[in-house]
Amino acid sequence: MLYIGQEEIDAVAAVVTSGRMFRYDKDGQCGRFERRYGEFLGVRHVCMTASGSSAIAAALSALGIGPGCEVIVPSHTYMASATAVLAAGAIPVIVDVDESITLDPQAFADAIGPRTKAVIPVHMWGTVCDMEPILRVARRRRIKVVEDACQCVGGAYHGRPVGSLGHAGAFSFNYFKNMTCGEGGAVASDDDKVMARVRCIIDCCGYFWSGRREDFKPFASNGARASEFEGAILNAQLDRLPGLIANLRAMKKKILAATVAGPLGAAPARALEGECATSLVYQLPTAAQALRFAELAGGTVTSRTGRHTFTEWDPILARRGAPHPALDPFRLPQNRGCRMTYSKKMCPRSLAILDRTVLVGLSPRWTPADVKALVAKVKGATAAVAAM
Repeated sequence: MLYIGQEEIDAVAAVVTSGRMFRYDKDGQCGRFERRYGEFLGVRHVCMTASGSSAIAAALSALGIGPGCEVIVPSHTYMASATAVLAAGAIPVIVDVDESITLDPQAFADAIGPRTKAVIPVHMWGTVCDMEPILRVARRRRIKVVEDACQCVGGAYHGRPVGSLGHAGAFSFNYFKNMTCGEGGAVASDDDKVMARVRCIIDCCGYFWSGRREDFKPFASNGARASEFEGAILNAQLDRLPGLIANLRAMKKKILAATVAGPLGAAPARALEGECATSLVYQLPTAAQALRFAELAGGTVTSRTGRHTFTEWDPILARRGAPHPALDPFRLPQNRGCRMTYSKKMCPRSLAILDRTVLVGLSPRWTPADVKALVAKVKGATAAVAAM
């Protein structure tokens, strides 16, 4: 969470006192946020969801991904990027990240098989994927692109907001994200037909409130709609997001300029000017140096962030894809030809990169004195590991 304050408290109080808490209320908070966030992203449609996980799954299903399909997922991302594929009935294929700790475009291209129908580039830790080569390969091979921008709300790739470059984008607004309402998410797309399906996936009963359409036939699905409380909080959060991100970007550039030296390098940035800059991403020559640096600098080695590395994705590794075996994508006859061999030893190149990469979090609340203290701490840690 970057920041939450009185504006959010006032927004929630206004919803309570109005008595209008249902998201389909005319001129409600959810509808207002969807319109405003669409303008922010430069896309025609945004639909709020209950979570980032439900947003990814809805985007995949709306694009026609299901049983018989493979979806390429990077080896370093929150596990929901992969479990969302299973929620759509498809099979995740895990591939390497590169030194940017985001999807390696070449690994994506090399992993494409006859059943590959989609790819999920993930903008991790506020950094940005190298989207140009990913989109180029996807266009040539007719592969759908669902951007997972859950950890990069407010980020941009060469001037275009992340989540707006692929066929659909997915966002998370849970407690840990750049823009938060505690939980929640959204799907964004310019495609009218895709978004009609997304809205039905999120709430198949929605036509009772918004009206039936002659050009769309609803289908059954589980509900994952947002509340007016979430919409109200997000409208307040969206007002302050650009300023917070700008502050963090300036802070990150200043700290990197003052600290990258000797054995300490910065992970290559695919679009430094567009990063959310919520984390400094450092790299050391060896895993031992990275571990020691993390201890001294107050950071975290990326391979040790638990849920963000494929080695910790227990349901995927054990191929338990659903609560009922008859609905488990790993057991569906349509998926028998899909690649679904996983182990903790796969993607060794990713693990080697992650073992020597360290995250140090930043806060928009920091004062110049806080920044100065962090710079001194990082320099001291660098000096210590240089002697190893």
